[in-house]
Amino acid sequence: MTSTPATDSAPPQIFPPTLREVMLRPRWIALLAFSLVIAGVLAWLGQWQLGRAVDTSPPEPGQTEVVRPLADVVQPGDYLPEPLVGQRVEVSGTWVASDFIVVSSRFNDDVEGYWVTGQLRVAGTTEPTSIAVATGWTSDLGQADAAAARLQAEAEADPTAVVEVTGRLISDEGPSVPPAGADPQTLVKMSPAMLLGRWHDTGDLSVYRQYIASQTAIGPLDAIASPAPDERSRVNWLNIFYAAEWAIFAGFALYLWYRLARDAWEKEVEDLEDEQLEGEQTRPLAADAAESRD
Repeated sequence: MTSTPATDSAPPQIFPPTLREVMLRPRWIALLAFSLVIAGVLAWLGQWQLGRAVDTSPPEPGQTEVVRPLADVVQPGDYLPEPLVGQRVEVSGTWVASDFIVVSSRFNDDVEGYWVTGQLRVAGTTEPTSIAVATGWTSDLGQADAAAARLQAEAEADPTAVVEVTGRLISDEGPSVPPAGADPQTLVKMSPAMLLGRWHDTGDLSVYRQYIASQTAIGPLDAIASPAPDERSRVNWLNIFYAAEWAIFAGFALYLWYRLARDAWEKEVEDLEDEQLEGEQTRPLAADAAESRD
């Protein structure tokens, strides 16, 4: 009996999927939809940030130099909006005689000195309301102490005397720590919050977060140098930078989807190639085994 030699039949050729075919699978379409939602939210945030980058209604030049009533600019306890920082205001009230306090590390035209500050009880309010006022400057601590004592004596002599104060409205400089070795009561920052801790008769008192730097010296002091603030630019470059960041994040969300899909496609192609290579390597072994059996 004659045996017929075994013939190898070529295995069917396997064509790997294309990247497009992988991307069109339901799993990746769903992930694309999710990525588009994320990118859309990030793009909206960028557009919102960009809309805030340009001030479409900036204050008129010199607006801060127009004297306005204090009550029309800010209310007690409220923060001062940026366009109003340095606004010139006017207010009337009476001094609290015991609350004239010296603040150090104050500069007038690059000369270090001292301010004498006072608590002005605002007139015409329904509840007790006060604002801190920097009355004037001096380069000598002894003169500052003497001026504070004089202002206190005048206020004690006529506690109901109403004074008119006009000056620049400035935000709280924040708390401070006295220099090493100095008197613990030393103030080196103009902070109404810290002054409030040393004021008297503060029960149920409403206080402005800001203070007024008087445009004219009150008492035996020099006027405080307080120039007009620089005009603000209409463009906020920081907001533009944030808007660009949101746009980059939105693009990255889509790129991440593409990169994940491509990685999955490359892995699938590599797996198919490995299977095909393994099959080609095992066929000769199978053929040899068949011939040996014959």
